[in-house]
Amino acid sequence: MKTPTSAPKPAAASASADLPPVPCPETLGREAFRTFDRMREAMAAQFTGGLSPAALTLALQDWTMHLAAAPGKRMELVDKANRKAARLLCHLAALGVDRETPACIDPLPGDYRFAAEGWKKPPFSIWAQAFLLQQQWWHNATHEVPGVNPHHEEIVSFAARQMLDVFSPSNLPFTNPEVIARTMKTGGMNLVAGMRNWTEDVIRQATGQPPVGTEAFVVGKDVAVTPGKVIYRNHLIELIQYAPTTETVLAEPVLIVPAWIMKYYILDLSPQNSLIRHLVAQGHTVFCISWRNPTAEDRDLSLDDYRRLGVMAALDAVGAILPQRKVHAVGYCLGGTLLSIAAADMAHGDDDRLASLTLLAAQTDFSEPGELALFIDHSQVNLLESIMWNRGYLSADQMAGAFQLLRSNDLIWSRMVHDYLMGERKPMIDLMAWNADSTRMPYRMHAEYLKRLYLDNELAAGRFMVEGRPAAIQNIRVPIFVVGTERDHVAPWRSVFKIHYLSNTELTFVLTSGGHNAGIVSEPGRPRRRYRIALREAGGRCPSPDSWAETAEARPGSWWEAWTGWLAAHSSAKHVPPPALGARRAGYAPLADAPGSYVLQR
Repeated sequence: MKTPTSAPKPAAASASADLPPVPCPETLGREAFRTFDRMREAMAAQFTGGLSPAALTLALQDWTMHLAAAPGKRMELVDKANRKAARLLCHLAALGVDRETPACIDPLPGDYRFAAEGWKKPPFSIWAQAFLLQQQWWHNATHEVPGVNPHHEEIVSFAARQMLDVFSPSNLPFTNPEVIARTMKTGGMNLVAGMRNWTEDVIRQATGQPPVGTEAFVVGKDVAVTPGKVIYRNHLIELIQYAPTTETVLAEPVLIVPAWIMKYYILDLSPQNSLIRHLVAQGHTVFCISWRNPTAEDRDLSLDDYRRLGVMAALDAVGAILPQRKVHAVGYCLGGTLLSIAAADMAHGDDDRLASLTLLAAQTDFSEPGELALFIDHSQVNLLESIMWNRGYLSADQMAGAFQLLRSNDLIWSRMVHDYLMGERKPMIDLMAWNADSTRMPYRMHAEYLKRLYLDNELAAGRFMVEGRPAAIQNIRVPIFVVGTERDHVAPWRSVFKIHYLSNTELTFVLTSGGHNAGIVSEPGRPRRRYRIALREAGGRCPSPDSWAETAEARPGSWWEAWTGWLAAHSSAKHVPPPALGARRAGYAPLADAPGSYVLQR
């Protein structure tokens, strides 16, 4: 097994050269003062849920001061309030004549809180209509206030939505017709069952246990079961090579770089929806990185360590096992961003080992990162840095909390109603079990990621330096296949689409139905799946996202089939015998059965 080595020291180096430099008193004093600030910030974060109170305060002040200085906007809001009150009164009057009167306002797309039949009858329909009108008014109140910083506007709007959702009639047992009907039918036993569910969830959370039902999805037994071997391991990754299932394979192997924010087996869930198993069945030799779950001892791992010990070490291993063969590199989410950096640096250095590049829900331009940007500004990043500095990592529960707030209706309130008021448990599925199997983020790496990519957008600007060289996406010349998902709240598809403006090589873009995870795990045969696809030739024109969506070819089914066809088209025509797992002669002997040990780390 090959392991990374540090640069040798000169033989003539003196003993004093091995001693670390002594910091000057001024530097020590400055660090001591900064340490005091970080300790205070980390302690404060325990009471704010990891959110920056300064960021929220600044946003509220910005909005309040500009609204107070805008009499026209205030008059507009009074007018809108009167109009909405009149609409509701007219609706009430119409109900007195005809109980089947249509609603005066419809919920936003994706809001299913009031979809049940009981919400169509008074008084529940009236409460729902009043709530939706109020929600619409608050949207008007928090948007288009002259002079407000756009980021502050989104924060205030988000805070207003969270407050409104707390008091939604769907969340209250005495104003939700479904809960009332269920309570009458069961004689209140649904509330007893709900209390039992709540108690069980609280105990599990307090004791660090996974959610109910995850025990049915054991890694290596029920999920992540595609046969293979760990053929390389260093401090940061295990590299898995999967066993072939076809008599011949395409010459060029596939290397998958998953995100390290979660476990790799999102791409190898149950056998019927495993992307890795699908690739193997299509005659591909597949390698996949499994990232280590970092601890406080890994606090100083950098973003470049992830590139060197992750992508580049994996490419070295693949090249040793299959010499003289180019590689189809695939990156998902953060792994796709990291792979883009590595590919750009390789192109700058004339490293031509890649045959193609595939990016799955991965951003290269962070100027419009979507709703996640609500939690990313200088104040919030400073607070996160202090939390990570104190612990050495960002914990999984803090990341999960941010994602839950972004989709509070689906992930918090609807679950509360279903599990605690209706007294029912949603059946656990493999994707939900995987989502609960989270990981940590090292202090240094995550701080660099947020600052250099989100705040400074260095990659898109051509200012991201790797070993003194700019990693410019424009240097990539291999064909690129990019997938965005329609309902992605982590990497919005319009943000993913911006790679069109950073590269002029051949680029195929796919927009698939679903969200950040479910849109990628989209196996053939899954009902109601669809996607749009279009090719931009090398040097071709760059359309806008909306014009692309209007002209792209629409297809039913899974984008997996289009992608495997694309991989085959960009591979050698001649198939070859399947390679052995690992290469003992090259120092890459099999170490363990897949899925390895890193994926089991807690």
